[in-house]
Amino acid sequence: MARKGFPESYDVRALMRFLAELKAGSPKVGAPLYSHLTYDIVADEEIVLTSPDIVIVEGVNVLQTPSRRGRVEASVVVSDFFDFSIYVDATEQDLERWYVDRLLLLRETSLHDPRSYFNFLTEYSEDATREFARSVWEQVNLVNLRENIAPTRGRANLVLEKGGDHAIGRVRLRKL
Repeated sequence: MARKGFPESYDVRALMRFLAELKAGSPKVGAPLYSHLTYDIVADEEIVLTSPDIVIVEGVNVLQTPSRRGRVEASVVVSDFFDFSIYVDATEQDLERWYVDRLLLLRETSLHDPRSYFNFLTEYSEDATREFARSVWEQVNLVNLRENIAPTRGRANLVLEKGGDHAIGRVRLRKL
């Protein structure tokens, strides 16, 4: 979990095969099913798209270039398959607050499921949960944001800047 969300935690080749099949017009394309409960891929389950008109690919590392993935030679990247890309931006302080608040809310709701990866937090006090969340933010999420996510902002066609209340405060559209 210390590297969850970092580029190496993604099966980029599988994602690229999936996107290539979609772009080639394959009538049915399957992808692994991800569980937000267990924070992992569900074994032997997939989601199948059947001739979709629109596909939205969400991910913190989908705008990376080969050099951001530790490679220097030219190659195809995930975003080569995108017709349009959006980067949703916010201040580090807002992102941290939203992460901590979300984990506190989850502690009171879905984390009570014993299958939940973070079920142990239901035994923590609110202060202990807040401390745990800040630690994860500082040691994992903030590092990933600074090293891998924020540097890709300039590659997006559209950047939406959110304020502390989640409202869009600024919209930047690159020349199309």
